[in-house]
Parts: sequence; structure tokens; C-alpha cells
Amino acid sequence: MKSVTSQGKLIICPTPIGNLGDITMRALEALRSADTVCAEDTRVTGKLLAAYDISKRLERLDEASIAAKAPAIVERVLAGENITFCSDAGMPGVSDPGARLIEAARHEGACVEVLPGASAAVTAYVASGCTNPHYYFGGFFPRKVNEQRALVESLANLDAALVFYESPNRLLKTLAFLAEAFPYRELAVCRELTKIHEEIVRGTTLEVAEEYSKRAVAGPVKGEIVVVLDGPSEQEELEKARSACHDASARAKELLAAGRSKKDVAKTIASDFGIGRNEAYDIVLKA
Repeated sequence: MKSVTSQGKLIICPTPIGNLGDITMRALEALRSADTVCAEDTRVTGKLLAAYDISKRLERLDEASIAAKAPAIVERVLAGENITFCSDAGMPGVSDPGARLIEAARHEGACVEVLPGASAAVTAYVASGCTNPHYYFGGFFPRKVNEQRALVESLANLDAALVFYESPNRLLKTLAFLAEAFPYRELAVCRELTKIHEEIVRGTTLEVAEEYSKRAVAGPVKGEIVVVLDGPSEQEELEKARSACHDASARAKELLAAGRSKKDVAKTIASDFGIGRNEAYDIVLKA
């Protein structure tokens, strides 16, 4: 780990996710006092600066260029320059190229200051009305089916709401997939948060998938989207228990037919299916 004495600073500056009034006073001060403002898209950040009458040198630092440019940006910070970085909207470093810049700065011992501010993921989690007190943010939902299934399998038993960003072009397929994987859960599609056309559609996964399928007839879905899937429901847990009991019973019959003792079979299915010993023995007796 390197330690460098420098007056320069890299300021990670969150910007509004829609409504320009959501900018913080500290963020405005960081933009006004910066030597340079680096932005994921200079056109987007330029509009924000113009809205608050801030004139600054803007440099584009997007997904395609940040890996190559980050070392030079960090060197400038170490040399004493104050550089503020903005993503298109929300908190830089969350599912955007800002994470690479922060990593490069930390690696070289450059001073990094992160300002608090707007976040689409947190806003959607609260606005969704989910009852689970925990949430897991997974960035953008995977595009490939095999990656989707692997993700769902790894998170299916997590006691938390699942929050994902999604493209409007892929929303229908994602909702259909979630309806199949989690038919008993509540889901909310949070679209255009903090903007004029803000909308939150909530219901079971099946209901929400059906609603957007109907809308697709009139035209494609538009806007920035966050999908929030609530944590495991009571009905889902009951269905899992029934399924485990059914599978355990079938396995018990196989093992008994193979000549295994009841005690041994009960021990085996209790371990394999995660059920209590007494319940496992009852299943064996009924098999």
C-alpha cells in the first residue's frame, strides 16, 4: 500500500437520477471547486452544470476509455489536481466505470472522497414496498439464460429482496423468467424514478409479467428501470417444504428397496434434504 502526501483529491460525485433538484449542496460545491470534471458522458453532465450555471473543463471518461485513462487521471490527482468524477446519473462506482477509477486511485494511494447522494437501487428498494428488511443489489440482470439460472440458484434461498437494473428492451424476457423461477413472490418494476413519468408496478411476478406483456402490444417499454423482487414468501417456503418432502419420500422408497435399514435411510434423507430427524423417520415409516 502506498501513501502519498498531496493536496490533490479525487471526488466521487453522485448526481440526480432524474430530477435535477435532487443534487446536494456538497455535490454542487465539489463541481464548482474542481479543477476538472470527468464524466461518463460530458453531454449529460454538461446539462447538469449548465442548469446550475457552473462552467468547468469537462473530460469524457466512459467504459471504453477509463481503463486506459485512469492511470493518468490518478497521476494528476497525486500531482495536486482536484478532479471530480460523475457518472450519467446516481452514485458513481455502482454498475458503471467509476469503480475502475476508484480502484486505480486507491491502489496508488491517491486521496478519494466519496459524497453521498442519489441511488436508483436504494430509491427503488424503498419505493417498491418490499417487506423484507434486507436487500441484495446485483447490478444489471444477466443477459444469457445460463447466467440467469446460475444467479437464481445462488440467490433463491437468500432472505433478502433482490434488486436489479434492467434495460427496457430486455424487461419482458426478464419478467417472464422471474415469473417462472419465483411464481409465489411479489415484484415491483420501478420505472423513471424521480422523473415526470415515474411509475411503480407491483404485484406477484406472474401479475407483473402479464401486465407488461399486455402493454407491449401498444409499443415498447421505455425509460430507466429497476426491478425489485421481494424475499421468500410464506407460500414459497411451504411449497419448498412440500417438494422436499415429496422428493425425500421417493428417495426413501428407493433406499428401502435396495435393502437399507429404516434408521440408515432416515439419516440419509435428513442430511440430503435438510429436514429434521423425526420428520425424516416419519417419511421412512410412510414410504
